[in-house]
Amino acid sequence: MVDFLTEESIEKFQAAHGAYLSGTLPKKSLELTHRENATCQYLVRYTVHRFGPENAVLLLGRDLRPTVEAQQQLVRAQIALEQGYEAQREIEIRYHAVMGNVDDAVVFVSVQTGLIEDANNHAAVLLGLKAETLPGATFASLFSDRSGAELIESLMNVVLSEEPGSISVRATRTRQMLEIHPAVFRAGGQRVLMCRLLGSDLKSVKPDTSAQHASALFRSTTDSIVFLSMQGSVLSVNDAFLDLVGAAHLSDVVGASLAEFMSRGQVDMGVLLGNVAKTGQIRAYATRLINNFGARVPVEVSAAHLEDPENPAIALILRDVSRLETVREVEGPSNNLPEPGRNVMDLVGSTSLKEIVGQTTDVVEKMCIETAVNLTRNNRLAAAKMLGLSRQSLYVKLRKFGLLDKDG
Repeated sequence: MVDFLTEESIEKFQAAHGAYLSGTLPKKSLELTHRENATCQYLVRYTVHRFGPENAVLLLGRDLRPTVEAQQQLVRAQIALEQGYEAQREIEIRYHAVMGNVDDAVVFVSVQTGLIEDANNHAAVLLGLKAETLPGATFASLFSDRSGAELIESLMNVVLSEEPGSISVRATRTRQMLEIHPAVFRAGGQRVLMCRLLGSDLKSVKPDTSAQHASALFRSTTDSIVFLSMQGSVLSVNDAFLDLVGAAHLSDVVGASLAEFMSRGQVDMGVLLGNVAKTGQIRAYATRLINNFGARVPVEVSAAHLEDPENPAIALILRDVSRLETVREVEGPSNNLPEPGRNVMDLVGSTSLKEIVGQTTDVVEKMCIETAVNLTRNNRLAAAKMLGLSRQSLYVKLRKFGLLDKDG
């Protein structure tokens, strides 16, 4: 029999046969690979049975080629399925990238149900809603002058007409007149309307130049501009901020907490958010940002609260002041002294307390400590970190200047 087995199977057969001769009957079946020629091989599963006298053995075999072929087909099907899933994921990524970056306001609506299947942020702005609330909503409910069946019928009539056209509607929330330019296609066996929304009122014909200028400033300024949620997560940034922290794309920044990019982390965020919540703004706050290469870049931060009942936010302008620090280091420590008329409190946060006090008087030291305590809203631990002191050293200085009982 060994003349028809591969080398690996010969060893397996001889081991099983030796065990059989010693009186041990194999409990499991024996799978052996047979060879017909140099290239053709097939697998057979044998069960071992005692037969007749003098250690005779009966092997009952089952050809496993159909099973192996079925397994191979399953493997090929699984690979093809995974490749299909991967291709689908790539298409979805490209689709979301197009929806997020296209200038047009686009809404996809099911012809059969009249429900919104998807919409981009531009459409949400025109309709006065958040983009995540649009899928599943009835398209006609977003307009004050159209019913569901009437709107879908009107859109289909425009699609079926020989010349491109549109219909005019009024948005329920923004009260703005919009033009809907529809196109139809089939997906998943159903018809879907792709609707482009265009503003048709005076605001669209004569756009607000101040808004255009603000948008151009956001894109072109050398200062970094960041918009935060009231909890401190990044909503939007300009290219200057991406360059400042060394980020390759908006997705590396948007959604993260700004504290992740600040050298003092939550201490800096607590100062910024606390003062903006209390006074509505903060100016010339000195700190450092940590870029993707681990370098600490000194910046000066100004922040303001943007009042919006539906989408409140905090706007920050960050200015890179590393060049000024380099000039100070070259010209010597005396340049760290406040100039006549300049508030010494502006130095707090840009350098440690020891370097400031080394060139100033006890009066300046007291002003710095008071400023840090006020900025941190009497958080002694945060104030100590801001000043580069241990908490015990801060308490010693607070007692020295009679500030220990200060309310902040």
